[in-house]
Amino acid sequence: MFQLLNDFSPGLFIMQTILLLVVILLLRKFAWKPILDALTAREEGIENALNMAENARKEIAALEAKNDNLLKEARAERDAMIKEAKETGVRMVEEAKQKAKEESEKIISQAQAAITAEKNVALAELKNQVANMALEIAEKVIQGQMTSDEKQREVANKFAEEISLN
Repeated sequence: MFQLLNDFSPGLFIMQTILLLVVILLLRKFAWKPILDALTAREEGIENALNMAENARKEIAALEAKNDNLLKEARAERDAMIKEAKETGVRMVEEAKQKAKEESEKIISQAQAAITAEKNVALAELKNQVANMALEIAEKVIQGQMTSDEKQREVANKFAEEISLN
């Protein structure tokens, strides 16, 4: 350490100090300012990137919420459509059953009316045949009884009495 003090030169020290100050001033003017500006710009860039990331995160969260809402709405709409389709199917089956029932009742009533009409025609025809047979029998009986003139007079008088009484 004593040797350092012996080798000490005040002129050299001053010169080195001046050179150090000049280097510091030059660095301050040409190096520190651009370095600080670059650091400031980088800091602002990082801050902007963080802000953009935060905004993107918020937008993603909002889109996810919106997608969830749309999905819920779509599911609700799907369920409503399925329910409506089921109700429509049930209603159509019921309408078809009702229509078939009405149609069958109509066909049955028409068949009953046709049967009744045919029955009435058959009864009328039967009555006509019975009446014709009764007339033929009565004619044969009367022809057999009316062979004599006296019996013909008796029957004529009897009919005349009945006609005058009525």
